[in-house]
Amino acid sequence: MPFFETSDGTEIFYKDWGPKDARPIVFHHGWPLSADDWDNQMMFFLGKGYRVIAHDRRGHGRSTQTDSGNEMDTYAADMIALASALNLQGAVHIGHSTGGGEVARYVARSEGGRVSKAVLIGAVPPIMLKTDANPEGLAREVFDGFREQTASNRAQFFLDVPSGPFYGYNRDGAKVDEGVIRNWWRQGMMGGIKAQYDCIKAFSETDFTEDLKAIRQPVLVVHGDDDQIVPYADSAPKSVELLSDGTLKTYKGLPHGLCTTHPDVVNPDLLAFVEG
Repeated sequence: MPFFETSDGTEIFYKDWGPKDARPIVFHHGWPLSADDWDNQMMFFLGKGYRVIAHDRRGHGRSTQTDSGNEMDTYAADMIALASALNLQGAVHIGHSTGGGEVARYVARSEGGRVSKAVLIGAVPPIMLKTDANPEGLAREVFDGFREQTASNRAQFFLDVPSGPFYGYNRDGAKVDEGVIRNWWRQGMMGGIKAQYDCIKAFSETDFTEDLKAIRQPVLVVHGDDDQIVPYADSAPKSVELLSDGTLKTYKGLPHGLCTTHPDVVNPDLLAFVEG
């Protein structure tokens, strides 16, 4: 299994599949998951002839269970180093949820020529937390609850989240997929609890406003309007307003984990954007 070592000695696990001279697509996963959350999209784009790359964020999955550096600046720095090591040129970066925040910060700071386009899916920018500047955001108590449940019994919490709001399985008439729930739990329990605990602050309190303003590449912003994790109204429409070249794609009735529940809907739209 390939690993990349960062300047502080953290080992970042990554997958790098497909022709090395093909256009690269880089996937950034959400909290508290791993690169495995992109299995469907990786196989889809691999089948279309692309080079597909996905890494386990520090502290998550198979990467080092770090007790420091679990914040957006370091996440972006890790990606800058990995992109340099792999010599990525003209890559498309696709991020879901927390991974969307990582994409925004990375792309805003990336070296010239490294990034051609980006996609934010159910992503946390501009900022999730309710503040004076963001009165529509979620109260700090919501994220305090995430922290308390992660610290006290993450094994149960990591069953509760995918069994309910993450995939919309708590909605009337939802078709619950037990394998999807167990796979979410498996990925979450692979990671380090300290890094996952710290990451809650990173995804909820980081303000990506200036990152979004700084991005000059085309960006597709994808969001389900029944997202119970990252509320639609305080995320996607606001992000598009801040981007210089942003396009909004709203899916009526789809949940936060729409790439898993509805890949047949999402994947063709991602392909159209990549090839457009």
